[in-house]
Amino acid sequence: MLGNTVHADGSLSPRLAARLDRAYQCYEQRQCKLVFVSGGVDASGTDEALAMRAYLVLRGVPSDSIVLDRSGNDTWSTARDASAFMRDRGLSSTLVVTQYFHLPRAMFALKRFGVREVSGTYPVFWEVRDIYSIAREVPALIWYGIRPL
Repeated sequence: MLGNTVHADGSLSPRLAARLDRAYQCYEQRQCKLVFVSGGVDASGTDEALAMRAYLVLRGVPSDSIVLDRSGNDTWSTARDASAFMRDRGLSSTLVVTQYFHLPRAMFALKRFGVREVSGTYPVFWEVRDIYSIAREVPALIWYGIRPL
């Protein structure tokens, strides 16, 4: 579960709430046993991963089923951290939750870090900002293909 904006007051951006709702659905439907929430901590101390865990716990996901990655400042870091977590526990498959336009790059990054089985899902959510985000994904995906591990 890749992070996104958490406001200084602790409220989640609509985009992040939609992702978390989709992650919750996957958990509830037993598509995953653990939810790996990954996000960074901004300069003011706002912690995306903690906010994501709190949101999921309020919806009924047990806290011991949620794994926090507080150093997932970007997709590359999240993929690195998630793959290391999986390797340490002998896990080989994951379901990525992010926006529809971001799935190819997130899935590719996990595969580059050695995760064998990667699938993805996304919330039904759209905003005008997606136009910029879609255009950004092409060069970002190319960079992830050549970026050293």
